Amino acid sequence: MDRLVFTSNATIKEQATARQVLVNELANVSTVGFKSSYDVALQSVKVEGPGFDSRFQAQAVARDLIRLEPGPIMATGRPMDIALAEKAVLAVQASNGDLAFTRRGDLKVNPQGQLENGSGHLVLGEGGPIAVPPGMMVSINPDGSVYAKDPTQVGAAPSVFIDQLRLRDGSNVKLGRRSDGLFKVDGQADGADIPAGNTPPRLIPQALEGSNVSAIEAMTRLIDQSRSFETQIRIIKETKTLDESGASMMKTA
Repeated sequence: MDRLVFTSNATIKEQATARQVLVNELANVSTVGFKSSYDVALQSVKVEGPGFDSRFQAQAVARDLIRLEPGPIMATGRPMDIALAEKAVLAVQASNGDLAFTRRGDLKVNPQGQLENGSGHLVLGEGGPIAVPPGMMVSINPDGSVYAKDPTQVGAAPSVFIDQLRLRDGSNVKLGRRSDGLFKVDGQADGADIPAGNTPPRLIPQALEGSNVSAIEAMTRLIDQSRSFETQIRIIKETKTLDESGASMMKTA
């Protein structure tokens, strides 16, 4: 009977990790540039302890690998909004100073005159955080070049090049989710950069990318998880009842 209990217990543990991922995705279904995760992988883990040397159970591996499939593109007409094309990612500075990546492109100039996105992370150029001269109007080209011009000048004021967004191609690397929601290169230390590819990444100016999470699909999977959890608990209870009945019959005999 204990084999059945071990199987149900392993299923419950795996579903707990997968449920956390689903809940996070549902909470961010309307977040700009949010990306869903791959299904949680399983690995066999040996159960240690007296009498359990031959026991192995499946254990969820919470690596939270990112799915870079694009979400819906929404035209905004705002010069500082960008939607990253294909599987490009944008380099930002995490709160602890690490290099990290994101798909969120609702950019703005903070009170310190630096370019940041809607989550408050500093946007990085090839030389570090991007500084914008005071009073200048920012525009961003499809190749990631950032320009600024003085809106108070009469006539066609010339645009001045400021910096180049640090765009990277994420199609050939596995990206994992950090605890702050930003992306990092899976299997490497925090702050690792993605090597520049042969084809420069592109972006769509004056647009934003929505989340690639399907609320209906995520909710359906969450309901299925809840039903499966109830089934596993019921199996454990039934196993306990059968075990107690068998023990009682042995005593009677």
